[in-house]
Amino acid sequence: MSHTAQIIIVMFLWAICFPLIVMGLPHAPHLTFAAMRAFLAGAALLIPAMIMKRRQPRDLKSWLMLGAIGLGATTLGFFGMFHASEFVSPGIATVIANTQPLMAAVLAAVVLKEHLDGKGKAGLLLGFTGIVLIALPSLLSDTGGNYALGIFYIILGAVGITLSNVLIRYMAGRIDALSAMGWQLVIGSLFLAVIALFTEDMSAVTWNVPFILSLLGLALPGTALAYWLWYRVLGEVELNRANAFSFLVPIFGLAMGVVFYQESISVLTASGIILTVLGIVLVNWPGKKTTGREA
Repeated sequence: MSHTAQIIIVMFLWAICFPLIVMGLPHAPHLTFAAMRAFLAGAALLIPAMIMKRRQPRDLKSWLMLGAIGLGATTLGFFGMFHASEFVSPGIATVIANTQPLMAAVLAAVVLKEHLDGKGKAGLLLGFTGIVLIALPSLLSDTGGNYALGIFYIILGAVGITLSNVLIRYMAGRIDALSAMGWQLVIGSLFLAVIALFTEDMSAVTWNVPFILSLLGLALPGTALAYWLWYRVLGEVELNRANAFSFLVPIFGLAMGVVFYQESISVLTASGIILTVLGIVLVNWPGKKTTGREA
């Protein structure tokens, strides 16, 4: 399977997480739900890794980096994702969350020495502009809500994911994918569980069919499979090129709305989709991209 196909699968898997979170949230406290999702996903990767005797992290540097990835991608990423929905609309959440590829491009240039050429930079900006157009109807209809707190949660999650993506790209290929992503998820879940212990009633979980289906869908395909594929891809592909495809996540969300809920797509939204796809194409257009490590 090509790298592009694997990346698109990852983005689709992350897109299905949003409706699954909405389905499960009424039945469990937010952070308890997030911690359960992360721990189950981590266990689903570590168990086969240990059965197959895959290489485990051994040195302190690897454990520190896995801890940082877990804190960023899992703790901060899930914390922001699960809490922001209480305070802001999907439009604001979509726009702010999708600043992540722009932030990652800056950090990747500093840490990884990966530099986009002019077409790549234009592609990122074009993709982000498309996301703004897609979210514009929701942005214009926003009323009420504690937006300052909601925006803080989204930025917190986006920064955590940005930092973790750079670290995953740095580590990719040095530790087995099952082990690395399994441990970061377990470590991140422990941080979430500690916060939940002091802020929520962790026993207030309704174990019904919708919640169990939501938890399994989020943990297994939406998290375990997605992160395993993402780690493998970043061992071969520059972060900026792969990360540009994250603009597809809200597009997949729109597509699911059309297919399953008979939602319509306006001319404005269609224009945003076209710009976003063009932006992704530009970022990945063959050209001179300098990088500080072998891909």
